[in-house]
Amino acid sequence: MAKPSSFLLSPGSDREHLVIVYGVNPVLEALRAGRVRGIRFGPASSARAAEVRRLAAAAGTPVTSVRTEVLDRASGGAVHQGVVAEVTQPASMTLAELIEGASAPALLLVLDGIEDPQNLGAILRVAEAAAVDGVVRQTRRAAPLARVAKSSAGALAHVRLASVVNIARAVSELKAAGIWTVGLEAGGDDLYGDHDLALPTALVLGNEGRGLRRLVRERCDRVVSIPMLGHVNSLNVAVAAGVVLFEAVRQRRIAAEDGAS
Repeated sequence: MAKPSSFLLSPGSDREHLVIVYGVNPVLEALRAGRVRGIRFGPASSARAAEVRRLAAAAGTPVTSVRTEVLDRASGGAVHQGVVAEVTQPASMTLAELIEGASAPALLLVLDGIEDPQNLGAILRVAEAAAVDGVVRQTRRAAPLARVAKSSAGALAHVRLASVVNIARAVSELKAAGIWTVGLEAGGDDLYGDHDLALPTALVLGNEGRGLRRLVRERCDRVVSIPMLGHVNSLNVAVAAGVVLFEAVRQRRIAAEDGAS
């Protein structure tokens, strides 16, 4: 997990761009991404914590041993596994930079008001696993990045992020760049599997409770849905993202194989 940094920083450090990350996996991924400024370990040691120590030593990252109570305070009483680190937040880029750096065909994720940090973390984990080119999120009314490192299982350190003021305008800019914008919502125009996701695509996800906002929905090229065959009428937003993103991965793999034959 992560929270705004306040206990590892040396005098004069820039607190605005630093967070406290705790838990073995998030700290390991932050180390691999080269974003760790310092680590504190509790007295209890484990094989996984030893791996953190080894990577920290190889990277020349400052390490300190402290009492468990210090780590408890830093993590807000959450499970920290005896490891807490000071980490630089991933740099946010512009939408134009995100589009320019995307692969061909692009696969992007647009988040329209995802407010729950656990959901955002899980979405970032799915996005990283599907090798998404980047994630677009709004600067307001969105889950703070400082609280998603744990739920993303370290994916936050690797996902390219663009922050925008207006999601509807971002959808229009993606369309102008030749990227199909596909909203995901119940009662969509098509089922997600019937849409050609091998094309340059930006999948647009709505708020956990309200779904896509009207203007965002109207600006999407298509709105697709996942068929619900049981008694429940919806999926968690991160689960839904995984279903559609990995359908895109499947379709693109088939298209690549067909192109190579």
